[in-house]
Amino acid sequence: MDKEVRRIKQGLGIRFSELMYNGFWYSPECEFVRHCIAKSQENVEGKVQLSVYKGHVYILGRESPKSLYNEELVSMDVQGDYDPCDASGFIKINAVRLREHCRLQGLANGKK
Repeated sequence: MDKEVRRIKQGLGIRFSELMYNGFWYSPECEFVRHCIAKSQENVEGKVQLSVYKGHVYILGRESPKSLYNEELVSMDVQGDYDPCDASGFIKINAVRLREHCRLQGLANGKK
């Protein structure tokens, strides 16, 4: 899973446990949540090696034929489609909301 789907799935997991605790297995919202969780798992497959010791679980290794990790894409040694200058646009776009938040905080505290 990519990080955004994983983040949504984690939220759905919490909602699913609340529905189960409250006895809503047959409710339409629970059916919807189950469907979303199942959809998120369509491309999840592989092997995980674990060590369990005194109540702790340690991940020793993992592998998947459908892994999203691509060493060539994330390597700083291999020239790919990513240019470090690309990050400046991303940073500027995300900074818009942060600058506005800071401005509003200054107004709320009587600063201009």
